[in-house]
Amino acid sequence: MSLVVPFDGSDLASAALARAVQFDSILDEGVLVISIVPVGNVDYAVARGWIDESDAFDRDRILAALRDRATQIAPDAAFHYRLTDRYAPIGTIANQIRQFARSNDASILFVGSENAGRIVRAVSVGQSVSADRAYDTMIVSHPEPELVDRLRAGHDPSRPFE
Repeated sequence: MSLVVPFDGSDLASAALARAVQFDSILDEGVLVISIVPVGNVDYAVARGWIDESDAFDRDRILAALRDRATQIAPDAAFHYRLTDRYAPIGTIANQIRQFARSNDASILFVGSENAGRIVRAVSVGQSVSADRAYDTMIVSHPEPELVDRLRAGHDPSRPFE
């Protein structure tokens, strides 16, 4: 079993990763981070803050930054990535996340999403990946900056915050 976190470096993905670390301190299943990168899609990379508008798309630099950001929060997590086509069809990223979760025997998928699970139609990856019944899904919709900062500072997640 494993705890899987789709990670794009956003505040909500960081909060989801922090929650997974907390759960792992009890469950001891291991945290797996999965980042999906559409190769060469500058607009997508700029929208996620991976690069500035004036920067060239640099896959290796983007992956290194994502790995570094994830490792700051979850030093023991295993970082994985998948590459997609520049203009992947709708649903491709969610499908890759679901496949990764299933193939790694996920018990819980931790998704940082502003709109997954709301009454209105969700437009995030969270809606698609949370529909899979092979694992439980925890939707994290609050950024939790204090928790993320404490984990980055090396706080033991199994101990209460002092």
